[in-house]
Amino acid sequence: MLTRRLPSMAFSFATSLSWRSRPHPIPNLFHIQTPSTTFRSLSVFHKKILALAFCSSSQSSPQFTDSVPEESPKRGLLKPGLYLVGTPIGNLEDITLRALRVLKSANVILSEDTRHSGKLLHHYNIKTPLMSYHKFNESRREQTVLKRLKQGEIVALISDAGTPCISDPGMELAKLCVDENIPVIPIPGPSALVAALSASGLGTDEFTFVGFLPKHAGSRRERLMVSANEIMTQIFYVPPHKLAQFIEETSLHFGDSRRCVIAREMTKMHEEFWRGTLGDAKEVFSTHQPKGEITLLIEGTAKAIIEPPSECELENKLRDLISSGHSLSTAVKLVAGGTSVGRKTIYSLALRKFGKQLGVEDDSN
Repeated sequence: MLTRRLPSMAFSFATSLSWRSRPHPIPNLFHIQTPSTTFRSLSVFHKKILALAFCSSSQSSPQFTDSVPEESPKRGLLKPGLYLVGTPIGNLEDITLRALRVLKSANVILSEDTRHSGKLLHHYNIKTPLMSYHKFNESRREQTVLKRLKQGEIVALISDAGTPCISDPGMELAKLCVDENIPVIPIPGPSALVAALSASGLGTDEFTFVGFLPKHAGSRRERLMVSANEIMTQIFYVPPHKLAQFIEETSLHFGDSRRCVIAREMTKMHEEFWRGTLGDAKEVFSTHQPKGEITLLIEGTAKAIIEPPSECELENKLRDLISSGHSLSTAVKLVAGGTSVGRKTIYSLALRKFGKQLGVEDDSN
């Protein structure tokens, strides 16, 4: 795995020029057939403003046909490379004109779920072939995709929703392309974490995007201990069937009084922003499981000086970590990272309370 990601010395300068220097023409995003097309003029207040609305008999999106400007030579030609294309997180109208142009011009589109992405392409009458690319086959696809990129192709990567590589497949492929000096071009678009943060009402000047928590209980606890002590807004992705468990676990570390926002089904018909404390959320969602994609935000801890934890609290945290299988030194490091108490003090406490149990002797003397 490591050797595959190292830059290939056999990749010659001549080969590099061949795939870098072959620009691809950008086809028109749509065409209108004269026999099946009519138009009407609409005057808008000022005499100088005239809007032309084209009504086509085609089943492709009429809004798209109306709004996309004709090809402009100022845009230039798309160069070969990997294009990371943001796609709608719910509402198909949220896709950008540039994203549509790249998807139309690409030689192939890597898709997390070809059936799901096929609906988007059909809506905008895009005929570019799809290739499945997801977490279960990305390691097998990498070399195939890399070969096509070196041959000078335009490869677009999309996820089911939002921006590729962000809690979605594509990160390893992007790394590999960077190592091989193949251009990686971002095509900005919708992002659930940014949309939720902007409308949350919580602090936006600093934030931490955590994404999905680890499946292992011990790893989740470690991550939550770190997040609970950060002063910036914390952003998580939560599967709907695990929402009650998530709230229960976070409240243990963040406290019931910490404010949170649960953003659900953003940009869709049933979009909802629930706001309250973690304690309120426990009551509301303990018996009610919502549907749809969930982005959950928790406010950062107050900047005020926090009173150091008592010896009893430190002991309980150490015990939880040690009982989860962590070594004494690792438990000390994790506890020290989430408190103002010095590591030496915590290590001394750990030796007194758990040293004999773990067979660790005090070597400080």
